[in-house]
Amino acid sequence: MAAIHIIQEEIIDEFSMFEDWMQRYEYMIDLGKSLPLIDEQYKTDDYIIKGCQSKVWVHADMKDEKIHFTADSDAIITKGIIAILIRAFSGHSPQEIIDADTDFIDEIGLKEHLSPTRANGLVSMIKQLKLYAIAYQTQVN
Repeated sequence: MAAIHIIQEEIIDEFSMFEDWMQRYEYMIDLGKSLPLIDEQYKTDDYIIKGCQSKVWVHADMKDEKIHFTADSDAIITKGIIAILIRAFSGHSPQEIIDADTDFIDEIGLKEHLSPTRANGLVSMIKQLKLYAIAYQTQVN
């Protein structure tokens, strides 16, 4: 699997192909549709990301010292956002996720094109993925 920064560069390149934000939103919606579905047993309050306007459920699982995320959302744009984050971070070690920066979000212009509540939700999603990584990191050490 490619390093996180390489995956982030690929995401930046993909978003740069689109002329305007309507096309980028459509692309995000498509990414959300391709998101591996979270098992229904994880669609509970225990797995909801706090701070998101819509409901976003995330589950993390550790296999071979790599964290694998699954997620879902009840909103199509939000589902696309979490799909981008999972693509960047899933399949990497806890330390790689903890150390990864999230500048690619700014580079694709995502934060500035979201409503303030969605932008806060984006920050909450990133924070939750990193918290899972921190929790699994303590198990590895």
